[in-house]
Amino acid sequence: MKKHLLFIIFLAQTNLFVAAESDSITSFTFKRLEYVTSGNIPLRNNLAVFAIPAGFKYLDAEQSQYVLTELWGNPPSETLGMIFPGEAGDTIPDTWAVEISYEEDGHVKDDDARNINYDDLLKQMQESAEQSNQKRKELGFPTYQLLGWASAPYYDEKAKKLHWAKRLLFEGDSEETLNYNIRVLGRKGVLVLNVIGQVEQLEEIKKHVPAILNSINFTPGNRYEDFDSNIDKVAAYGIGGLIAGGVLAKTGLLAKIGIIFAKFAKVIIAGAAIIIAAIVKFFTGKKKDEQAQS
Repeated sequence: MKKHLLFIIFLAQTNLFVAAESDSITSFTFKRLEYVTSGNIPLRNNLAVFAIPAGFKYLDAEQSQYVLTELWGNPPSETLGMIFPGEAGDTIPDTWAVEISYEEDGHVKDDDARNINYDDLLKQMQESAEQSNQKRKELGFPTYQLLGWASAPYYDEKAKKLHWAKRLLFEGDSEETLNYNIRVLGRKGVLVLNVIGQVEQLEEIKKHVPAILNSINFTPGNRYEDFDSNIDKVAAYGIGGLIAGGVLAKTGLLAKIGIIFAKFAKVIIAGAAIIIAAIVKFFTGKKKDEQAQS
């Protein structure tokens, strides 16, 4: 057993982990992440700027795609990068995080913001989640339930920034997942900030939301107030549709299926279990072969 433990430590120190695939053993090397810890980060050809606040760091789009898809097991996405708390690890970023992307569906009118019944909207979103689960199954991703608001939607009309949080429960998981959403409205589209974390981290995340909101803004010419009705397209949805995740069909259900981030902690734990199982199988199998030959 001591030999097994030493071998596991060796693997961890060299960043080489073993994964089981059918009856074979393959290797997977974790990449060391290179964060940016200060300065202004231009996003999408200077469409917007992220001024890294104290206590946070930024990971570029390429490395963020690696974290999201290979480490955390999410569907591929067009990410602009990720924001992490300062304590995030350089190999496995085992913290909550914020993924940044951009949707250019047009200028989102906010006339409906004051009249939205968020309880009714939640029911529509729950019905849509049930419908999207069939597509998730086909794509090989776990289904989920939308349990309710973790934090009710709040729209800052002056700053043109919106945020809310949902409680999710993924198939086969006994713990809830937090999906905290931030949207920054611009001239032709919306900056999408999805916070990936656990429900028990909600208060910590809420504490840092103001700093994150203040740190990311559209550049002059791309701001909400730069909208030109003569040449710019208007989005087919307002604030309600933005919260729901896309264009609302006449039936009140979503016309396009949104994919929700999987719980990263679950992916890491599952990966660790596979690693340990593969190592044990490797050694016990080898021992059996030696005994058979003697």
